[in-house]
Amino acid sequence: MKIVGVIPARYQSSRFPGKPLALIQGKPMIWWVYQQASKVTDFAELMVATDSDKIYEECQKLGINVAMTSDKHPTGTDRLGEIAEKSDADFFVNIQGDEPLIEPRVIQSIIDYKKAHPEVEVINTMAALKPEQDVEELSIVKAAAAKNDDLLYLSRSPIPRSKKGDKVDYKRHLGLYGLSREALLFYAHTDRGYLESIEDVEMLRFMENGYRIKILEVVSDSIGVDNPEDIDKVEAILATN
Repeated sequence: MKIVGVIPARYQSSRFPGKPLALIQGKPMIWWVYQQASKVTDFAELMVATDSDKIYEECQKLGINVAMTSDKHPTGTDRLGEIAEKSDADFFVNIQGDEPLIEPRVIQSIIDYKKAHPEVEVINTMAALKPEQDVEELSIVKAAAAKNDDLLYLSRSPIPRSKKGDKVDYKRHLGLYGLSREALLFYAHTDRGYLESIEDVEMLRFMENGYRIKILEVVSDSIGVDNPEDIDKVEAILATN
């Protein structure tokens, strides 16, 4: 089985333009993500997929494998779909370009699950909601799963919601997932459905079309960089480590 890691990276961002090139200890963020992902030895290839000349040129200067993709893609998964169309790989792992502290062992958990269950086409990850994170925050996608690791639903709303006000152990969906080539091609050539349009959550396209998705609970302390202030948090962690 040929496995490829892909880091989608776009320059435009409403909250943080140019985010992949933001400097962390003198190196652009995309470099840190690539270094962490490159520690996963099961990747036959690891690449950054971008639509930005600036990101493309910076990656080339840093010796990072990079592919130029269309600027028409509305999501990172669409960008992976273009990569899949040009590749003979069997399985693709999507790695968020704004997680410079992503743990290689968490990436590896997806690959290990795929090896143990080769018939599974879509594998997602989730982790416990951090104490400082607001469950009502719309940017955090919450996940509900069955005991057999089947994904039941993803929502920007708090799920499940306790009727009696009981404490709920919320799970946050991570932007780290693995997809078979066939699943990616399906996604790239299928329109958004009703639920995906409402929630703006990419994985719902698979769920609305009957795909069975597995979701793994992992322990991750990685910090997603959503705004310039998050750079300070990442640098503080790197300094202590």
